[in-house]
Amino acid sequence: MAAAINIPFTVGGGINELADVERMLAAGADKVSVNSAALRNPQLIEDIAKHFGAQVCVVAIDARYERDEWVCYLNGGRLSTGKRLFEWAAEAESRGAGEILFTSMNHDGVKTGYANDALAALAGALHIPIIASGGAGEKVHFRDVFLAGKADAALAAGVFHFGEIRIAELKQYLSDEGVHVRLVKN
Repeated sequence: MAAAINIPFTVGGGINELADVERMLAAGADKVSVNSAALRNPQLIEDIAKHFGAQVCVVAIDARYERDEWVCYLNGGRLSTGKRLFEWAAEAESRGAGEILFTSMNHDGVKTGYANDALAALAGALHIPIIASGGAGEKVHFRDVFLAGKADAALAAGVFHFGEIRIAELKQYLSDEGVHVRLVKN
């Protein structure tokens, strides 16, 4: 992939030890994302930050809102950890995470918008960038995740893969709505 594209990219999945990180970086990745492995072994976050720098370590958090709190899950959202989102995110930051990638399992795939209240709370509590995931269905959802959710970045898949939203049009829309984006000049 690194030979085919000229943008920074992050690799996640199967990152369980420093040797995995080293292989991904040597193959051209700019960052790695850890989720289940970090929940099982939080020391991994510190090890990645110490050996490669905090900017390399993205801690992905899959959480579901249930019984009036956000609970973290692992194994692709199949197994509850009992850990609370905000406590785990703060611990990940204190251990050296350079970014948090928060996926709301309640919003993922539903296309009704991101979990903006939880995102804004994360942004207010942490000092590292927050990446939003789960919920994009319309252009306005992106505007809202940046303005109301205070996210530093937003991830989406299906709306782009299936051509429901064109990236160039989205970026122009966001710019028109007062969200700072880089526009490509032709």
